[in-house]
Amino acid sequence: MRTGAAIVLDTLESLGVETVFGYPGGAIMPLYDALYDHRIAHVLVRHEAAAVFAASGFARSTGRPGVCIATSGPGATNLITGIVDAMMDNVPLVALTGQVRTTVMGTDAFQEVDVAAITHQVTKRNIVVRSIEQIEPALRAAFRLATGDRPGPVLVDLPTDVLRAIEAQRIDAATESPAQRERPRADARSLDAAVAALAGAERPLLIVGGGTRWSGATEIFRALAARIGAPIVSTLHGLGCADPGDPAFLGMTGMHGWKRANLAVAKADVLVALGMRFDDRVTGDPAKFAPNAHTIVHADIDRAEFNKVVRAQITLHGDLRETLVALDHRLARVSLPSFEAWRQAACAPQEQLPRDDTRHDHLSATDLLDALFAALPDDAIVATDVGQHQMWAAQRVRASHPQHFLTSGGLGSMGFGLPAAMGAQMAHPGRMVVAIVGDGGFQMSMAELATLRRHELPVKIVLLDNRNLGMVRQWQELFYNGRYSATALPDNPEFTTIARAYGIEARLVDNANAIGPAIVRMLESPGPMLLHCACYPHENVWPIIPAGKGVDDLMEAVPA
Repeated sequence: MRTGAAIVLDTLESLGVETVFGYPGGAIMPLYDALYDHRIAHVLVRHEAAAVFAASGFARSTGRPGVCIATSGPGATNLITGIVDAMMDNVPLVALTGQVRTTVMGTDAFQEVDVAAITHQVTKRNIVVRSIEQIEPALRAAFRLATGDRPGPVLVDLPTDVLRAIEAQRIDAATESPAQRERPRADARSLDAAVAALAGAERPLLIVGGGTRWSGATEIFRALAARIGAPIVSTLHGLGCADPGDPAFLGMTGMHGWKRANLAVAKADVLVALGMRFDDRVTGDPAKFAPNAHTIVHADIDRAEFNKVVRAQITLHGDLRETLVALDHRLARVSLPSFEAWRQAACAPQEQLPRDDTRHDHLSATDLLDALFAALPDDAIVATDVGQHQMWAAQRVRASHPQHFLTSGGLGSMGFGLPAAMGAQMAHPGRMVVAIVGDGGFQMSMAELATLRRHELPVKIVLLDNRNLGMVRQWQELFYNGRYSATALPDNPEFTTIARAYGIEARLVDNANAIGPAIVRMLESPGPMLLHCACYPHENVWPIIPAGKGVDDLMEAVPA
């Protein structure tokens, strides 16, 4: 007869789970005891926050749910930031937390935290398992919910006595997962209205968002975009959905988007928004967003997103892949006008990203990233942390698929980059995986160098060290009269020495002439490697649309 812990692992295996990320502790110890003899691979991280971010990186790079494990109390609460991140970015994730014995729950027992109550607002569902018979149904429900409709995190809380319990008789495993409810489908009248809007447009524009990646609609989106022939822009999470070689693709839109992408949004008369939620980093002031668009078509699986920020004249509520297929079938039967002149006007002139001329002879982070992306193989997976380097990377990345660019968007959580890269590397052991991090965020997850070494994960780390919390410093420069409060990091350590202490190869780059050889050496390294780039401390991200402003307020250089 099996223990509850064995049932957990057997159920996970039956659901296709091969790898979990976690950190042991008292209440979850029965599950770790069962893991000792089980086929599921466990990645021991150095902090629970890294476990949930690694599970997120696994999920973002595969489309399959990531699984993380923590004990009760502080172990569970250390997962919360990553759970919120998954919720905001629609990442399918299942978090398993230990809990105190059912007989002492509610008594403030040692390491007792009501994690179900705490995560109520930041999960799709959380489930407290109170008997061994509930384990398998709870886990199957968790996976169904995590991957169903709009994906997101689900937490399953497992009391330690339930994990230790032994089944009175063999609990037969379910032969199949419970049937998922039918996903919503856009209604025919709305689809016809969207086609009519495109047929009557002069300057249509497609905005592709993260919902396209989670619905598995990348290829059908590309086919639909080719049929329409309109310019395309992307949100942060939509990067990689458009073919990077498509001449109609204008780049990322929003606060740090390409100027031509933002201008196209401002000039478009029909806007087709696919799987996006009109985040404030995309819209700025909603009253100034797409001022010339007489028709906005918004397609999403979540009805709650419609008219939440920007009013849409046509809403397509349904699974995005099915919506795009239905649109494509309808468009194949009509004759759209040619949008070639508008597309060429939107794409011209061939825009170059603004350069910061104040850097002089210092190593430029943007020059280094240009060289890095030029050298990366087409199928490389890039994970970023959060800050200036994140936006520089998003402006430059030419991802061939949305699962190749991983970043914390909605929550913007520092400390994400390295653990997410670890999760992606576990999912894709033969692929090039690169973590682009800043000196601030890297120091929030630097201990995971031990995880790289322990599990022989050949992640390449590009550390852009400008000795500042760069994005905050930039805002202080531009919007707080240069009052640099608590953003300087002059006491950064010798990162290469720390990496070598963990057994990780490391190299310092501090001048432009060394960029090329250093990148080649890093990409050729068979194991993990840290490339420590000592960069100019005052280089800024351009362009920028100040928060709550419109495209007319776009800034391209340091104000005079």
